[in-house]
Formats: sequence, C-alpha cells, structure tokens
Amino acid sequence: MSASNVCPWKGKTTLRPAAEAKDVFETSPSDAPATDLSVGRTAIDLVISSLEDSKGEDIVSIDMKGKSALADHMVIVSGRSHRHVTAVADHLLRDLKSNGFGMAKVEGLQNGDWVLIDTGDIIVHIFRPEVRSFYNIEKMWSVGDAGDATIH
Repeated sequence: MSASNVCPWKGKTTLRPAAEAKDVFETSPSDAPATDLSVGRTAIDLVISSLEDSKGEDIVSIDMKGKSALADHMVIVSGRSHRHVTAVADHLLRDLKSNGFGMAKVEGLQNGDWVLIDTGDIIVHIFRPEVRSFYNIEKMWSVGDAGDATIH
C-alpha cells in the first residue's frame, strides 16, 4: 500500500496503509487494468472528476484492493436532494459510457435516496446526506484499521 499520493485534481492526498485482514481474497475482481488507453485516464480518475463536475459533496474514495473481491475501489458521495442525486448518477453514467468504460449496473435511480453504480472495478454510492449518515458505510469499510479512505 502506498503511504501517500498526489491527487491531480485537489493537491496532496494522504492514504494510510490497511490493517492486516484475515480471510481476504488475494485476487481483484478483474485482472485487467481499469484504464482507457486512448485517453490515458484511469476509471477512478474519471469517476472522481465526473462527481466533482456534478458538484457532488463529500467525495470519499476507499481503496478496496486486499480488503474485498467485490471491487478495487469504492466511492461514496452525497447529493443535496433527490433530484441532485439522480443528476449526479446520470452524469457519471454518461461519462463512463462515453469514455469507453462500458455499461455499469445501476440500482436506486428511480427513488433518488441512494443510487448504487457498479462498474465492476469501482462501486459508487451516491446518497442524500441523511441516508448517508444513517448507513455510514465509510465507517463499515474502515473498521479495524486506520482506513484507506481518500477525501476529495
């Protein structure tokens, strides 16, 4: 795990090493890198950029490598209202598709309280603030370690 990274869109970002986990799969969900070679951007860079462009609030990315076989990254973001949550999700889906990252699976778009977008390598949770604080999944994925969350 890296001790720190420089985030091109926000400056310096600190990542803390994950605690040793027991019974965790050593393989990632995909052996292929999550990059679009024609653009030179990684999928996680595209996701964060899209969420920032949509004025998503309190963006947190969690490095899931070595923690879970579900995905390589989990991104959690808040929208101000039902309408903003669905607009952020729609903008992200369009950006993913137009940059060659395929069709993502989506849940919760109709309701607008909590939209889950699964790209395979990245899971994105878009919440209204009240719903985000109720479920508090950032805390769930950082239990037992200092956390690998990167706040954007």
